[in-house]
Formats: sequence, C-alpha cells, structure tokens
Amino acid sequence: MIRFKLFNNIFGWLAFLIAAIVYLITMEPTASLWDCGEFIATAFKLEVGHPPGAPLYMILARVFSLLASDVEQVAVMINSLSALSSAFTIMFLYWTITHIARKLILKGSEQSLGEMIAVLGAGMVGALAYTFSDTFWFSAAEAEVYANSSLFTAVVFWAILKWEDQADSPYANRWIILIAYLIGLSIGVHLLNLLAIPAIVFVYYFKKYPVSRKGVIYAALISIVAIGTIMYMIIPGVVKIASVFELVFVNSFGLPYNTGIIIYTILLIGGVVYGLHYTLKHNKVIANTVLLALTVILIAYSSFTMIVIRSVANPPMDENNPEDVFALLSYLNREQYGDRPLFYGEYYNAPVDNKATKVRANYTYIKKDGKYVKSNFRDETGFDSRFETFLPRMWSRQGTHISAYKQWGKVKGKAVSTTNNKGERVKEYVPTFGENLRYMFTYQLGHMYFRYFMWNFAGKQNDQQGHGGILKGNWITGINFIDNKLIGNSSDLTERMKDNPSRNTYYLLPFLLGIFGFLFLLNRNSKDFTVVTLLFVFTGVAIVFYLNQYPYQPRERDYAYAGSYYAFAIWIGLGVLAIYSFLRKKTPAMVSAAAATAIALVLVPGIMVAENWDDHDRSGRYATRDMARNYLNSCEPNALLFTFGDNDTFPLWYAQEVEGIRTDVRVVNMSLLSTDWYINQMRSQAYDSEPIPCSLSRDKYVQGTRDQIFVAERFKDHTDLSRVMDFVASDSPDTKYKINSELSFHYLPAKKLRLSVDKAKVLANGTVAPELADQIVDNIDWTLPRTTILKNEMMMLDILAANKWERPVYFAISAAKDSYIGLEKYFQLEGFAYRLVPLRTTNSDNTIGRIHTDKMYNQFMNEFTWGGIEDPDVFLDFHHMRTFDILNYRTNFSRLGLELILLNKPDSAIRIFDRCQELMPDNKVEYDQFLLSVVKGYYLAGAPEKANVLSRKISDNFLAKLDYYYALEDKAFKALERERSVGIQVVGYLLDLAEQFKQKDMENEIQQRMDKFARRHNLN
Repeated sequence: MIRFKLFNNIFGWLAFLIAAIVYLITMEPTASLWDCGEFIATAFKLEVGHPPGAPLYMILARVFSLLASDVEQVAVMINSLSALSSAFTIMFLYWTITHIARKLILKGSEQSLGEMIAVLGAGMVGALAYTFSDTFWFSAAEAEVYANSSLFTAVVFWAILKWEDQADSPYANRWIILIAYLIGLSIGVHLLNLLAIPAIVFVYYFKKYPVSRKGVIYAALISIVAIGTIMYMIIPGVVKIASVFELVFVNSFGLPYNTGIIIYTILLIGGVVYGLHYTLKHNKVIANTVLLALTVILIAYSSFTMIVIRSVANPPMDENNPEDVFALLSYLNREQYGDRPLFYGEYYNAPVDNKATKVRANYTYIKKDGKYVKSNFRDETGFDSRFETFLPRMWSRQGTHISAYKQWGKVKGKAVSTTNNKGERVKEYVPTFGENLRYMFTYQLGHMYFRYFMWNFAGKQNDQQGHGGILKGNWITGINFIDNKLIGNSSDLTERMKDNPSRNTYYLLPFLLGIFGFLFLLNRNSKDFTVVTLLFVFTGVAIVFYLNQYPYQPRERDYAYAGSYYAFAIWIGLGVLAIYSFLRKKTPAMVSAAAATAIALVLVPGIMVAENWDDHDRSGRYATRDMARNYLNSCEPNALLFTFGDNDTFPLWYAQEVEGIRTDVRVVNMSLLSTDWYINQMRSQAYDSEPIPCSLSRDKYVQGTRDQIFVAERFKDHTDLSRVMDFVASDSPDTKYKINSELSFHYLPAKKLRLSVDKAKVLANGTVAPELADQIVDNIDWTLPRTTILKNEMMMLDILAANKWERPVYFAISAAKDSYIGLEKYFQLEGFAYRLVPLRTTNSDNTIGRIHTDKMYNQFMNEFTWGGIEDPDVFLDFHHMRTFDILNYRTNFSRLGLELILLNKPDSAIRIFDRCQELMPDNKVEYDQFLLSVVKGYYLAGAPEKANVLSRKISDNFLAKLDYYYALEDKAFKALERERSVGIQVVGYLLDLAEQFKQKDMENEIQQRMDKFARRHNLN
C-alpha cells in the first residue's frame, strides 16, 4: 500500500511535469485572439471586464503578472497561469483515474506488482490523452478562464473521491467543506464547475445510503436543487436581497446611500454565526455541515467585491460600471447580452400578442438627489401562444439564424392565420415540435457537441469554422471508408488539404479505448460508472441544453465542453484495464500490464501528440499583438478609432492597457457604444486620449432612451448634422414619431445628411494634404442606408457633428460595409484603418475610399511589424488567416500596389507586391483569389515573369481543389456549387489576364491545363 502511494504520487507529478513542459513551450508569447486581450488587460491593472466578471481569475493573473520583467512579458506570465493550471488539472485527473482503477482490480488488501503497473498505466494513459486533446490543449496555451475552471472541476471531483476513502473516519466532512469552498471560489472564474455537483452528490449518496430507486431520485433532485440554489439564489440572490434592503433604507427611510447594504451585511453575518452556533450546540451535524458549506461558499463568492471596489475607482476599462448594488445585479445577470428561452417560450416567428404586451417591467435604479430612481425602463412583450412551445430551440429572430433553423430542422411548419404589421390577415408557418427537436439533435447536439467530441477522440478535418458543409471543421478518423462518407474520397484530397497542420487523424483509437473503459467500468462498478457518467452528461449535454445556441456562432464553442472530455478521458484510462484484463487471461500479470500500458501509450496519447503538436504550437506567434500595434499606428495622434467587434477591439485594449502602445488613440467600440455607461466612460480622459466630443447630455442617452431611432424624411434636402442632432436631442412632442396615443419614438428628421467642412482647418491640421486642397468638398453629403439606426450609430453621428474636424476620425477596416452608415465614399485608407476625409471617392471596383499611398508605402515597407506570420515554424490558425492575412493584409497590399501603378510608380508597386508574397508565402497562406489583383498589378507594372509565376501557383491551387470537388458524389458535389464556380472563375480570369497582356505561353499553359481538367471530368 505504501509502495503504491509512493509510485502513485511520483507518476502524478510526472504527468504534471510533462503537461507543464508541453504547455509552457507551446503557449502563445503574447495576447491571443478573442477575449484573451481583454482578460490580460483587466488583470494587469485590475480593471472591470465583461459580465459576469471573473474576479478570482483576475487576482491570480495579476499575481502572475507581477513576475514579469517588463510589460511585454505580462502576457507570457498570465498565459503561463493557464499552462500551469492545466498541468495541475492533468495531475488531478491522473489521481482520479488511479483511484477508480484500484477499486476495479484490487482483489485483496495488497496490490500485486502487475495490478499496480496496470493502475499506474491507466492513470498515465488517460491523463496524457487529455493533455494532448485538441480542446484542452488549446485552452492551456492562452489567457482564458477555461484552464482555471477545468482545474477547479478536477480538484473538486478528486476531493470527493478522497472523502469517499475517509467517509467513515472522524472529521471526514472537512472534505465536503473544502469542496464547497472551492465551488464558491470557482464562481469567481467560471460557472462550469457547478456542473460537477451531481457527480459529487451521487458519490456521497452511494457511500452513505443503501441504493434504492427512491434514493436515486432524491439524490438527483438534490443535485439539481444544489445547482439551482447556487446559480439562481446565491449568485444573484445575495445581491438581489441587498438591493431590496438598500432601496428600502434609502428611498423609504431617507438614510444615506449604502445604509441598507451595511445593515443587510450585518444581519447576514449575524444570522450565519447564530446558525452555526445553534446547530453545533444542539449536535445537528447535517444542518451544521450544510450551513457551514453555504458559509464558505459565501466567503469564497466575496471575491466579487473586488469588481465593485475597482469600479468605484473608475479605471479606463470599467465595463457596465457595476459600482452599486443595482448595477452589480445587472452585471451578474448578464443583462447586457439579453435572454433566451429554455423550458418554454417563443419560436423565431412568434408575433407579439397585442393583448398582453406587458408581461413584466424590466428596469434598474440609478442615484439621483439622494434617492434611487428607476432607469432603463422597458416592458417585456408577450407572444401569440400558438407560436410558443415546450423546449423552444429555434428562438432567434435574426434572418440568417432563421434560414439556418429551417435548414437544420427541415422546417415546413403548420399554417396559422395571424395579422401582420399592416393589419392584414396572413398565413404564417409555425415549426412543429418534431422539427424543433430535429434542430436540437442535428445542430445543437450533433454539430455543436458530438462533432467537437469527435475532434478530440477521432480526428479533425481542419480548423476552419464549419457550418455544416463538407469542407470545413468536420470530424474525421483517418480511416478512408468512414471519412469518405464525411468529406468525400480521401484519395482525391489536394496535397494542401492533406498537409494542413490542423488536419489530425487518430484512427478512432482514443474513442475506442474510451468505449472499452466505459464498458469495463459499467460491468465492474455501476456506482462509479454512474458518477463518471453524470460528470460526462452534465458537462456536455446539459450545457448544450442550457446554452440553447443559435446557428452561425461567431466562433467554434468546443471549449465549453472540456469537462465532458475530461470525464471521457477517465474512461480512456480505464480502457487500459480492459486491455489488461483481456491479456491477463493468456499472459502473466506483469507482462499483461506492461503490454497494455505500452500499447495504449503509443496508440492513444502518442498518436495524439504527434498529430496535434504542429497546430497547437503557438510559440513565436505575435500576430495578434502586432495587428493591434499596426491598427493603432495607422492613426494620426489623438485620433478616434471606431471598432466593430471583439477581434477588432480586445487586442487594441491589450496593446494600450498593458504595453502602453499609442494611448493617445481613443478606441470607440461600436458594440458597447449602445450603452450609457460606456458613453459616459468615453467622455472621460483616458491616459493621453482626450474625451470624445459629444453634444448630447447624459439624460439624452440613458439606457431605455433613444435606444432605436427611426429615420423619417421630414427634411427632404441634405440637412446639417448639427441641426439633425439638435432635433434628436429635443424632448418636444413635435420631435417624436407617434405610433399610437400611448407610444412614440424619437426619430431622425432626415435621411440625407450633411457634415460641413472647414477647409482652412482640415488643411491646417493635416486631414487633407495641401496638394489636394482643390479637391476638398464644401460639405460631406451622404444618405443613411437604413430606415432605423441604433443608439451607437446615433452617438457616432453626434461625435462627428461635435468633433468639427478637430481630431482625426478612423474606422476599422474589417467591418461590414453597412456599418459605415453610408460614409465610405469619404474614406481614405491609411494602413489598416479608414480615415474620414472631405474628399469624395467613387470606385468602380467596389473597393472603399481612396488611398494615402505615401503613408501606406512607408508603413508597409518600413514601419509595420507582422508578428512572425512569414516564419515557416509559426502556425497561423483559421481566424488569424481570415481576420488578418487574407482579407486585410493581402487586400491592402494589392490596393496599394495598384494605386502606385496609377501614379506611375511601377518599381514601388513591384516592391509592394514582392513584400506581400514574402510575408505571406504560398506554403503559409494559400495563394487564392485575393491575389488576382497582384497578378494584374505585376503585368501592369511591367513584371510579366513574376505575374506568370504567381498565376501558375494560383491556378495550381484552384485546379487541384476543382479536381477534388468534381470527384465527389452528386449530393456533396451540388453542395459545393459556389466553391466550384469561384474556382472556375479564378482560373478563367487568369487566362483572360494572360491573353490581355499577350503572355501567349502562359495563356497556352493555362488553357491546356483547363482542357485536361475538362477531359478528366467529362466536361464540355
């Protein structure tokens, strides 16, 4: 026994060491995409991030950041927090597997050497399989909360198993209290840890009570009640009750702010202390344990006080401004993100029931004149009950989501007569409950869970975000007869598809070993099987149900299900025991154990690390940080930069808040500009950046006011923007659009807008170069492209009107064209941002704005940094490729080169085109249609040899893909109609270019290859 404990501890720490080394050497050396930049920034200066906050994670990350030698090392240290947390998770997973494994094969009080080897081998195989799994490794290499959340799940699950060993000894309940405290702490990281509670409850039940049907039902109910109590009573409830006390003592009794909170806190602490004393004195063990568990949860949950404390300090990043109890409640409830129906609610096309429009009033309170007054008041609407259902899965009313609902659910619906907005009777088709469930099973469970599960234990086609097609993000195995059904004949794949670093094939071996372990545990120990299965289901399928996801998610969501894969890794480890038990019948125990362990190690974690290393190694990749630097350095001093999404904004926040890059630029996030708290923060100084110019007083944009503005053409001609904003700001009845006698809205009185131009000012401050003085327009006249605008667009208009050309105004280039509200004819491309200038440009090629060639040439050739994207050893994932390199970098390089040609600077254009290919070579970023303009540019610049080389590579790539497309079976072939059309058009365009520029040899070569392609596939 002592010998086993020694080796068990040694191998547990060995698992930790292996994982830690792997994660530390493959983690990203700076901020990653998505939320990582925000997490690092908020942790570094203890600022307030997006709801519902992660204060404990911020504290831990801040401690790690203190170890950085300079600001450029802050991200490294915080990333290492994730790496080490993940490594500790692996260690506890190892000990969890060996704990369960020993119970399965231990026959006596002592363990034989063969049994010990088998148990230790099971732990190592399962732990290393999870170490090298796709989802967990990804989270371990970046500054996100999921690595820490996984550690909490691993520790509490391990802790309940430790309690199980000591349940009958004195003071065993200390493990229960520890678990409660850890669960409370985990709330300050992420709520996923709560889903381990059902497994914990059943371990307790199986140990303490005889198993019966009634007992199982009670245990299940208790576990669900425990989750609900924490999620819906403790987390928001403690704050909700505090808000009631505060409201009563301030508004009713006339006492100072925070009096109610102080009294409530005293009563809460006093009640808890009394309860603990009473239950201890009267020997009520269970009641004392439950109350003590709730107490330590509350103590751990108090990490959220840091959110309030830091918000009161008004740091530059203070999302939602949760500095009082009412704002904190809204923050914890994530009200900023809206709501979705779970158990009962409406379908996507449910009309509002005019007889029950006011289901409930929703509002918050703000401080005013020593009292709290209602703010952000809005009525939540009710819907026609014929369009409501149990378990509504298809609920989003966004057009693209609706079309996807119909596709995944194969919706035909049943006809219902209803009234449209014009009062006309029309037929609407309500999805059936069966179609609703079909969407849940095919999309939410199949596409958004099972596909991710198979990524981790069968294989992965590539890292391109997929929405159901055969080209992107499917699971594969490496076994042809299976994969051919998923993505077409594997032998017809292009070499690029086969060599893609993110194409990983495990030949179903991890999956099969997990199934062996699943069956082995089921047959040997039904209680432990139930516990592990509960962990697997609640951290997988239950999350699918709770999230109720709509289609076209902005990113893959596999990270949400890491706990489920953790449970499956336990089964993978136990699969070694299944092999051992089979071999044990024919060979000696030691030989069987060693053979089972060696075979499993090589064929499962061995294959997984070999396949996954190249696409999980982020070392040397600085693309995100350098993209942010390039964005900021595209702007002139004291600029306003409007951004439109997470990947536009979070890296910029990191660059400014952590590394202090261009803090004079005010980044204005359009998504957040719809909130009053963010507008207020934009009106304050931040580092070297002056407040945004704004004419609207705070009462004009408070939440619930002017959230949506109708556009009505009261003024037919182009109307000065300042006059329009004065109209919008007015509360006169004449300035509101009446819907009926009770309901009216603010509206914009003109669709045609005018921004006046001070020519002397724009020349003096460098907005327009002196040589372009004769091209300056008297006014920027444009037409809004929509009949309604939202508060953020109203604020953008107000900023433009109030700015009066004092500060440079820029827009991020990655936004949809519609986001620019019609101003794009007055844009000037400078690096990676569009600058608003009083120079009208109309492009025939559908590109946006004019180009500042001198500035961009210097930026691209001398100033900008590129984050190692050209390094053959640096892996660029799908989102880096699409967000930065192809859509932005290549497009801007080619636009600049073509503009230089028009300015009769062919040598400079050739250097730009060469630089583009140098930074993004074909072996890193596929030569595709985004380089067609470069081919044309080379021809125009007098470099036909370079054009031909590039043309040949592009045509090679597309003809190879076309070969694959045309080899597919009919159904898959039809699904790729767009991709086929693009490929044929690209090759045809290259042929036309060769003919146009009299490159006969190139023309003949492309034509011959197209002819061969046509003959190969029997095409006309």
